[in-house]
Amino acid sequence: MLILYPLLVNTLQSAIMIIPYKQLDNDTLNTLIEHFVLREGTDYGTLDMSMSEKVCQVIKQLECGDVVIVYSELHDSVNILPKSEVLKNPQ
Repeated sequence: MLILYPLLVNTLQSAIMIIPYKQLDNDTLNTLIEHFVLREGTDYGTLDMSMSEKVCQVIKQLECGDVVIVYSELHDSVNILPKSEVLKNPQ
């Protein structure tokens, strides 16, 4: 069962839902993460990393709770955001 938690994100000004990564199929999760790391502007510093290293790094961040997968109903999109950004109190 997929459990969704609606939250208001201050920076997006729209309702979003946190998607628990453990409830996603492994292929779906890996595809989502690959799309995320391939986006323009994703910064990995001066290190030259392979795709699998980047995917592993994001998985570790999901596991420790630093980032979360979110769905925006307004934008009909899925993203990976820092948990601190998602949990900001709306102003």
